[in-house]
Amino acid sequence: MTRSNIIQAISFFLYLFFQVLILKNSVLFHAAFCFLYIAYLLLLPVETNPMLLMLAGFIMGFFIDMFYDSLGLHALSCVLIMYVRNFWLARLTPQGGYDNSAIPGIAASGLQWFLVYAAPLIFVHHAVLFFTEVGGFQYFGFTIMKVLCSTVYTTIVILIVQYLFPGGKRL
Repeated sequence: MTRSNIIQAISFFLYLFFQVLILKNSVLFHAAFCFLYIAYLLLLPVETNPMLLMLAGFIMGFFIDMFYDSLGLHALSCVLIMYVRNFWLARLTPQGGYDNSAIPGIAASGLQWFLVYAAPLIFVHHAVLFFTEVGGFQYFGFTIMKVLCSTVYTTIVILIVQYLFPGGKRL
């Protein structure tokens, strides 16, 4: 087991515990929820095998579902964004391509690129999560407000974490 794999495993549990112990009760105005744990998934190395990405998304989502009593909603959302992630990264590939084991973070690619990369994936995660939770589109206005507010809240918290731990270091 390499040093990077050990750091990945430790980061997994740090994100999981921080989400479950602190951010579970961090809700702004009953509309904005912070799901920082998806930063772990978004910051996995670019060249990671897609099947491993979806497995990591499932495992992270499954553990979050256990603590949130949400019956697979987080696992569904995480597996979906891990599936879409490689297609989205292919669209955002810089001219020279990505370095091997590059981490798609602010330190490696800059703030603008990171926002273009992360914000749509966060939005997709939240949209799938909240619309599946509601069970359809009958409360479209309120649900889309929750999705947008939570996307902004989660993105800001992920940016803060990225600036607190610069240089591609993980939480």
